[in-house]
Formats: sequence, structure tokens, C-alpha cells
Amino acid sequence: MLTYSFLAPGLYGGVERSFYHWNYGRILGWADGIDEEFDIVYLEILLRSIGLAVATVICSLVVCYPVAFWISRLSPKMKSLFILLITLPFFSSMIVRLYAWILILRDSGFANQFLEWTGVISAPLSIMYSGTAVIIGMVYIFVPFMFLPIYSSVEKLDTRLIQASEDLGATPFTTFRKVIFPMTLPGIMAGSVLVFIPSLGNFVIPELFGGAKVLMIGNMVEQQFLYARNWPFGAALSMIITLFMLVLLSVFFYRINRSPANQ
Repeated sequence: MLTYSFLAPGLYGGVERSFYHWNYGRILGWADGIDEEFDIVYLEILLRSIGLAVATVICSLVVCYPVAFWISRLSPKMKSLFILLITLPFFSSMIVRLYAWILILRDSGFANQFLEWTGVISAPLSIMYSGTAVIIGMVYIFVPFMFLPIYSSVEKLDTRLIQASEDLGATPFTTFRKVIFPMTLPGIMAGSVLVFIPSLGNFVIPELFGGAKVLMIGNMVEQQFLYARNWPFGAALSMIITLFMLVLLSVFFYRINRSPANQ
């Protein structure tokens, strides 16, 4: 992939065996202006992809964090049941589940029908083919990747530290900020990485839920390889995603190795 990203695109697809670094210039701004023109749209798509991936991480965290605490307080049998329910969607096709969400979110879907029936809205909401729909789809698909690491951290909480904090007069918020949150931070970080990485490179969900209105970097890679047949430019886009992921993972492992638990 790295080699192809520095080769020239073939006239009818494929590559030509000559050094050609303008693929990166086309994305980052040092294009030659003759064979390759710099277009800010590629940076905009990259930034939009990062923004949607971050939004997916935040929404997944908001959903999973309280649920993990709630499930951790249940009986062992109920814990097993709810963990099974959370992981159960993995046993069916992702495409089938996404099309089920399309039936829910479209203008004439179940969500709009229910809101109109209850009088919350007077006209259907245009949710499909928007960034909101893409975030909903990605949160639904990647919630288990966030929940499982957080739940593992919550299960390992030392309740004696929480009780000691309360006995010393700490408020519930202070106990959460000084005791609970730091102890569950490794699970939060692990879940965030596991959700962010596939969200950034995903192209199936933006294709179905965003259409032509919400392009992500994964869609651009797909288009360059399958339709534009510009393999070197697609490889350059892929390498930028890969390098960004490597930097993110390096920061993650650095923070993990410097955490008090590993000192």
C-alpha cells in the first residue's frame, strides 16, 4: 500500500512504475498544479470523518457508561442475560440490521410515525441521509466495542475505595471524579479506541445512511479503487488513515504504560 501510494496512476487504471509523490500533494496541499490539483475537499472529508468518528465515540460512551454500572449491580444470571443481549446482534448480518434501521429512520418510517401519532411532531423529520443518521448507525453497530471494555473495568472496581471516600465526607460527584472515573479510565480509553478506529474508516454505514450528502474518508478510498480506478491516490488516502491510527494507538499505549497500575 505504501509503495503504490508513491506510484503514478495508470491511464486506464492500475499503476505506472514511476515515482509520483503528488498523490499526497493532492490531499495535503503541495500538488504540482499541472497533473495534480490541490483540492481542499479531501481535507474537509478527512476532518468530517474524524468529527463523525469522535461523535460516535462520545455517544457510545454516554450510552454504555451508565448501563455498565447498572448491569454490574445485577445478579450473576441477569448479568449474563444482558451481556448476551448486547452481543447478540453480532450473530446476524450487519447489512440486515442496517436496513432495519433504514425502515425506522426514513421519512415514512416507524420513528416518524410514532412521533406524529404522539403529537411530538407535525411533519416527518428528515433524518436519513444526514450526519445524524450516520452517527446513529455507527453507534448501533459499535456499541458492544465500547461496552465490553468499560464493563470489564467497572467489574474490577474496588468498592472499599468508594466506601472510604464516602466515609471521609466526599460528595458523590467528588467520589466519581477522584475514585470511580480514574479506575474506569483504562476501559474508557480502550473502548474509545476500539470504536474510533472502525468508525473513521467505515464506508458501508455512510453509504447507506448518508448517501451522497455525507462522504467519509472510507467512501473516498472505495471510490478511488472501484470507480475512479486511481489506485495510487486511493493508497495515499489509506496510508493517511493508517498513519493517523498509528499515532492514535501510540498515544493510547503510552498513556496505558504510564498509568499508576503499570508503574
